[in-house]
Amino acid sequence: MHLHSEVDEQLLRDTFDKFIGKIMQLPPVRSHVKRQYRQREIYYSDILEINGRDVLFKVGVESGTYIRKLIHDMGEELKVGAHMVELRRTKVSTLSEKDNLVTLQDLDDAVYFYEKENDDKLLNKCLDSIESAVDFIPKVFISDGAVDPVCRGSPLAVPGIVKFNDFGKEEVVGIMTLKGELIALGKAVMSADEIKSFKKGIAVKTDSVIMKIDTYPKYEKIN
Repeated sequence: MHLHSEVDEQLLRDTFDKFIGKIMQLPPVRSHVKRQYRQREIYYSDILEINGRDVLFKVGVESGTYIRKLIHDMGEELKVGAHMVELRRTKVSTLSEKDNLVTLQDLDDAVYFYEKENDDKLLNKCLDSIESAVDFIPKVFISDGAVDPVCRGSPLAVPGIVKFNDFGKEEVVGIMTLKGELIALGKAVMSADEIKSFKKGIAVKTDSVIMKIDTYPKYEKIN
């Protein structure tokens, strides 16, 4: 954050405290969403360093929060104005810099060895699996025969489910193969308890398909 004028340090810290919790935020003019006030939650906001008018801070926010607008609004509260100079995203959901941080040079080298020498060892160190991005959501594991229809966007019916975690209706779930591969994301039409009780019916409505069609054999109904 760069302040447009000098402010008292205690006033600055008090202002940061005011912007912790649920706030109302109007997206900036240059944004990809409709400009209307939305409630967002600021989980924490810690000042790390103050150097003149420059303030280095670390903030944890709800998805969809605009940091540059947060800084602008704090500047308005301080009555001196402020703007964002630099932003570094250090964590998204369960993924963080502590997991597997690599440089662009590392990635460039890894791609070179893969393309020129067919050596994927370095590339595998640089890239996490797509499955690691959905560690935090409940999952349903389905039979091999149900994979191809889901890849084509079909909803998941109870007979295709082999095992599952606990979840409620309307929750986002990961649809997985028995090998633990992510097929798609979907919205639960039934809760986990209901799936246990019913032998047929739609359990999960397929939303975003990740796996390519024909990765698994086509399902053929046997008469």
